[in-house]
Amino acid sequence: MADKARVTLGLTHPGPSNAPKITFVAKDLDVLEWNGDLVAVGVREKDVEKDEAGHFKNPLLYQLDEALGGLLGEASSEEDFSGKSAQSLVLRVSGLKFKRVGLFGLGQSACSAATFVGLGEAIAAAAQASRAASLALSLAFSEDLSAESKPGIASAIALGIVNGIFDDNRYKSNPKMTVLQLVDVLGLGFGPNMEKKLKYAEYVSSGVVFGKELVNSPANILTPGQLAGEVLKITHKYNDVLSAKIFNEEEIIEMKMGSYLGVTAAATANPPHFIHLCYKPLGGSVSTKLGLVGKGITFDSGGYNLKTGANSNIETMKNDMGGAAAIFGAAKAIAELKPPGVEIHFVVAACENMISATGMRPSDIVTASNGKTIEVNNTDAEGRLCLADALIYTCNLGVEKIIDLATLTGACITALGPSVAGAFTPNEELAKEVLAAAERSGEKIWRLPMEESYWESMKSGVADMINTGPGQGGAITAALFLKQFVDENVQWMHLDIAGPVWNTKKSVATGFGVSTLVEWVLKNSS
Repeated sequence: MADKARVTLGLTHPGPSNAPKITFVAKDLDVLEWNGDLVAVGVREKDVEKDEAGHFKNPLLYQLDEALGGLLGEASSEEDFSGKSAQSLVLRVSGLKFKRVGLFGLGQSACSAATFVGLGEAIAAAAQASRAASLALSLAFSEDLSAESKPGIASAIALGIVNGIFDDNRYKSNPKMTVLQLVDVLGLGFGPNMEKKLKYAEYVSSGVVFGKELVNSPANILTPGQLAGEVLKITHKYNDVLSAKIFNEEEIIEMKMGSYLGVTAAATANPPHFIHLCYKPLGGSVSTKLGLVGKGITFDSGGYNLKTGANSNIETMKNDMGGAAAIFGAAKAIAELKPPGVEIHFVVAACENMISATGMRPSDIVTASNGKTIEVNNTDAEGRLCLADALIYTCNLGVEKIIDLATLTGACITALGPSVAGAFTPNEELAKEVLAAAERSGEKIWRLPMEESYWESMKSGVADMINTGPGQGGAITAALFLKQFVDENVQWMHLDIAGPVWNTKKSVATGFGVSTLVEWVLKNSS
């Protein structure tokens, strides 16, 4: 399914994936007996407190400091290490079985999944900097934790380590490979439940990495056809539970998806591909049907409402398929986990939003597959046009609940900043489910209102609706637009992930959404 642009533009081909291959093992072993490169210890502020003699009060830190002849205590004082969040202290040591010891601050308390994912990312940075092939993970306060919480905490840290260590170097001429291969988890227990949660982290992180690779790939590589090709690859790999249908332009016309076709059919050399991936559990028994819909604009120029100026971010618009990447990353993880009793439909209307003499113009009217008409007053609000037909299609599959994910509005970034996704739903039960899943996964989602009175601003004088409202409340009016294409009997949530899908400091994808979706699916499985 390679499109013409992939063959002719730039002569660039991605190298092999640098997806980390790390083994996580829980062991019943004293830290000082561990043999390897880096001992990493998570600490709270109170764990770093010292007595009048200058000794650590915390038993683990006292033990390490004694073995190091007081070096750890001296260094923490000299470098003003107090265990605050994001602080770290890494020392090269001698005379012990390990080469380095590091303390990583968690602040005053450590109780959320996001905190432990962040700890894993910080440890990964230290491991990468020291070229560590092995590390031991421990928490100075493990004795304060309940036995039930420890596997989940270990899993969150493991997920953070993989996220932090992954370096997508497929497009570099001299890529450096990941060195870290082994992580031993010490002091948090061991046994079947711990092994299961560490394996869970491995599967979810593989989905996150897959999602990152999709978003990081430039538009001359990841065309709509190539995105469909990547989906077919994972379908082939997990053909015991996954199947896929890829619809071409002629078939999309037959399905009367005029809203979707208006964006892409006449404006680009790379044709649209409507992707329907399906997960069915082993054994075939299904009690719940779910739908996951992702925005899949592989490049967004804005169309005739061209993105211009220093703040248009047109150079990052390869990430406008971040919603599609999230659901396909989740699909990969789910295919590994194989949850029972749940059937899941992953749907993406993939295309580009480009400029052409035959392309969509402001004031054009398009007709969605449910017959509703839309006056296009802004060609740069194209994602919702594609999502409209994708949502109609998904509702017709008989699903009970739908979550759509989309890099939809700059307004949501203005409201919540770059790290938090906006959630919109009229359904209280679904809101609780998804927000709880996000809390367990360590991803940040905030519910925003669906102010129905704003719909008045979305009415057209010549069609059923326009595709953008006034400048105020743009994220809300976008959600209200999508609502017009969802069956009343289907529980639905829209997640605007425009901010957290992209790390602006590093100019790379984050893989946002994968972890939350997997958690949500598992809670809906039987």
